[in-house]
Amino acid sequence: VQLQASGGGLVQAGDSLRLSCAASGFYFNSYTMGWFRQGPGKEREFVARIKRDYNTGYADSVKGRFTVTRDNAKSTLYLQMNSLKPEDTAVYYCAVARRGAIISALRLPTSYENWGQGTLVTVSS
Repeated sequence: VQLQASGGGLVQAGDSLRLSCAASGFYFNSYTMGWFRQGPGKEREFVARIKRDYNTGYADSVKGRFTVTRDNAKSTLYLQMNSLKPEDTAVYYCAVARRGAIISALRLPTSYENWGQGTLVTVSS
């Protein structure tokens, strides 16, 4: 399994970015995918997830600003981030959920078994 996240960068508050996560080595279409982030001195936290039926879920802190999508034909996961805030500064990781992970547990890093290398997003004020 390989997950290659990209699209991070340095932006100003209020700007937008789109992150991508190219997946390979498994049947992407069949798995729930997630985005997590880890800010400076913080623990890794849930951002968003999308099931294979395109059902989505978001952290309260990003709801209404971030949108998670997937392109199964390209085996690629996306995270559109709008109205970025300095507190969104973090390394963003994509991950593959474990088979059978229950929906209520999809906010937990332990529900994911494979992780990409992360892409850094820095939002200046």
